[in-house]
Order: sequence, then C-alpha cells, then structure tokens
Amino acid sequence: MSYQAAAALQTAIYGVLSSAPALAGVSVVDAQPPGGGAGTFVLIGPEEVLDASDKTGAGAEHRFTVSVLSDAAGFLAAKTVAGHVAEALADARPALAQGRVVGIHFLRARAERREGGEMRRIDLMFRARIEV
Repeated sequence: MSYQAAAALQTAIYGVLSSAPALAGVSVVDAQPPGGGAGTFVLIGPEEVLDASDKTGAGAEHRFTVSVLSDAAGFLAAKTVAGHVAEALADARPALAQGRVVGIHFLRARAERREGGEMRRIDLMFRARIEV
C-alpha cells in the first residue's frame, strides 16, 4: 500500500477541475473559504485510501469526495456544477508527479440542504486507482 501519490492526485484533480471549460468561473478550492463562502464553488475534500498492491507493484485505491456548495436558491445551480464535475472527472487519467492514474470512476452522490436551508451541498464520491 502506498499513500505517497495522495498529494500528486489532489494536484491532478485540481488541475482537471480548474481547467474544465464547463467550470470556467467556478472556484475550485481545498479549504472552505472563511465564513462558509458565497456563491457556488467546488471543494476538494476528504479521502480514504486502501491498499491496491498486487504482484506487479505497489498501488492504492483513493476514494475521495468533491463537493459543490452553493448559496443559490434551489438545487439547480449546484446540480449543474456537480454534473460538470462528474463529467470532467469521469474516466480521467491525469498525469501525476508521482505514480500513474489507472482510472477515476464515479461512485455516488448525495445532495442536501445545510445551514438552515441557506446552503446547498452536493458530495460526489469517486474512486481513483493509482499505480506507484
């Protein structure tokens, strides 16, 4: 098992999302802005890493969350951005500074109201298989 590609994977995910034409003008961050943030933005969130080594070498399965947060009324804005996030990451194989992405796959999503109904949050969970 290896966690050594975690930072490289986060950097690659940021690169994919921040360069996606459909997400132009949407902030991509890895920490929620002070005060919760205004508008609609993408938050690269937590991950869980499992051993995926085999006889050919070291590897890891990264299960990570990318969230869309929005203070827009209703879910439409958040769902639109979440769809663009899912599309940008679907089967992406970005180059890593360390290791190699075998594939990124969508696992599931959850949409909910937060902060007394003032915020919308959609958590998209993905699985990335990395060879190190």
